[in-house]
Amino acid sequence: MATLRRHSVLPGFNLALGFTLLYLSLIVLIPLSAAFIKTFTLTWDAFWAHVSAPRVVASYQLTFGASLAAAAINAVFGLLVAWVLVRYRFPGRRLVDALVDLPFALPTAVAGIALTALYAGNGWLGEPLAKLGIKVAFTPLGVMVALTFIGLPFVVRTVQPVLEDLEKELEEAAQSLGATAWQTFSRVIFPALLPALLTGFTLAFARAVGEYGSVIFIAGNMPMLSEITPLTIITKLEQYDYAGATAVAVVMLVTSFALLLAINLLQAWMRRRQGQR
Repeated sequence: MATLRRHSVLPGFNLALGFTLLYLSLIVLIPLSAAFIKTFTLTWDAFWAHVSAPRVVASYQLTFGASLAAAAINAVFGLLVAWVLVRYRFPGRRLVDALVDLPFALPTAVAGIALTALYAGNGWLGEPLAKLGIKVAFTPLGVMVALTFIGLPFVVRTVQPVLEDLEKELEEAAQSLGATAWQTFSRVIFPALLPALLTGFTLAFARAVGEYGSVIFIAGNMPMLSEITPLTIITKLEQYDYAGATAVAVVMLVTSFALLLAINLLQAWMRRRQGQR
């Protein structure tokens, strides 16, 4: 009895899959493997001494803490910006829509210089804030401001198309059943937007963790206070401490991967729950 071969709907699947795996290996897997291989040249005691030094631990706390805070801020205000752009028509809407993508196009060093000039003690915003006792530039707060600036487009551009495709009949049905505006948003609109919002949050966080150019100018780079982990890695490389630099990089890589995996699992669980309803 002749067996029937199952054909893929898309021709050339095996060849396309092979090229995909080859490309990912060359661009992602091999460079990351090199970091681990270089780290394995260290003994465990030497590795732990590099990654647990007080200056390095302080940079971890600032980098991951500021990245999570900036991503959370962008999740709130990115949703608000996307809502305004989709649900309202006003003069200058296209200009505002284009400005959202500005952090994508603007070189990170230029963004860092502009933010530093703006929030410095004699800057347009820094001077009035200083009178209120709030110092932004050359503090951890300045790092968070820079990371918020570069992460906003990820949330807006992730949520915006989902909001545009949302069926308005569901909102009208909820309102016809007596739901208030807040109940319609919290029980009908927000659950549909939540997976996209989590995706935008994840992308903004991932972008912030590895950000360097826009942060080093406004951070001030003071050890134990406003020094980010990417700068710590650069400093070790400049001192020809390649093994120490890769050790710190591996810790960042593993921690970032664990956080992103947890967020993605949470997102998949929420989608599964929505599909069961």
